[in-house]
Amino acid sequence: MGKNYVFCRASLGFKRKDGSVGVRNHVLILPSCACASETCRVVASQVLGTKNVIINVGCSDVTANTEMTQRVLTGFALNANVFGVVVIGLGCETVGHRELAEKIRMLSDKPVVSFGIQEEGGTIKTAALAVEAARKMVEEASKLQKVECDASDLFVAIECGGSDATSGIASNPAVGSMADKIYDLGGTTMMSETVEFIGAEHVLAKRGETPEIHDQIIRICEEYEKHLALAGQDCRSGQPTPGNKVGGLSTIEEKSLGCIHKGGIRPVSEVLQEAARPTKKGALIMDTPGYDISSVTSMVAGGATIVVFTTGRGTPTGHALAPVIKVTGNPLTAERMKDNMDIDVSGILEGEETINQAGERILKEVLEVAGGKVTKAEALGFSDIAVDHVCRYI
Repeated sequence: MGKNYVFCRASLGFKRKDGSVGVRNHVLILPSCACASETCRVVASQVLGTKNVIINVGCSDVTANTEMTQRVLTGFALNANVFGVVVIGLGCETVGHRELAEKIRMLSDKPVVSFGIQEEGGTIKTAALAVEAARKMVEEASKLQKVECDASDLFVAIECGGSDATSGIASNPAVGSMADKIYDLGGTTMMSETVEFIGAEHVLAKRGETPEIHDQIIRICEEYEKHLALAGQDCRSGQPTPGNKVGGLSTIEEKSLGCIHKGGIRPVSEVLQEAARPTKKGALIMDTPGYDISSVTSMVAGGATIVVFTTGRGTPTGHALAPVIKVTGNPLTAERMKDNMDIDVSGILEGEETINQAGERILKEVLEVAGGKVTKAEALGFSDIAVDHVCRYI
């Protein structure tokens, strides 16, 4: 594969004015608070080409939680998979629909409109206005033509969830091989789950492009443990999870050594705050919980347009805005949960496929999904969202 390797033979991608490239072209129906989430769902159900998200935040928050919520919501709007945004608020939330819409306008040139349920006179009246606005926006979005895009335009988030003994020896190394190939093609990958670095952070830190990045990787792990300790908690009480233990993982160190495999071995160019947008390309790390839904939420808010998700035990999770590709190295999971799994790399365990060959196959799938192939989670319409708080997930 050379530097000019395009997404697929059809050369597909949605080029945005800021230079980013989307692999989907959604109109986002975005709640400014939890109380507007169901109204957003009603609107999205009536307009083909729209996507909504359900959130449980946006009101009765301390400052740090409000800042996190705003990073996530604006990040969703700015994601290259989004053409335009219809914001719906209640009217008494911490940051209102007008303020959120204005923030999005300041950060992008995407079309944005907003409505407030209280001021419009309830859900039915608000939904009628929002449906009309969304319909017009979808019409505009449909005029956007796909253009040829290089593999260097890829921005892939890497995640694991429901890990077992096969994760660290099959699916995670295979995805790590894919990550290195994307890096070599000039693309961007992002790995997160800070809690799941603990015990192996010294190994991961060696990948830091500079001494400062090396120290940042060590520091985010130390700060996470200190944060939990202030509340009288230890991350080891939740990691490994009960499912991890049943799957054969006995310690957090064992889990972490398997976890970091999925990021490959290329130099890390940036360590990011949770849900922050990158300033560099290449191999990135985001400081997030180990809780997979929260981690994916933050990476998509950070701009990732595709998610590659490894799992040994199996999971159906998906995201409204970014296609999620599920990879398993467990042959039983691949068969038992074939409605949810996209790629089976269990041949690595049997010596039927090398890690490099599996990495090539996963990259091929990423390119096909970037070109329009629908993942299992997309076909099922799955979207899981969890916004982190000051008292963080683990």
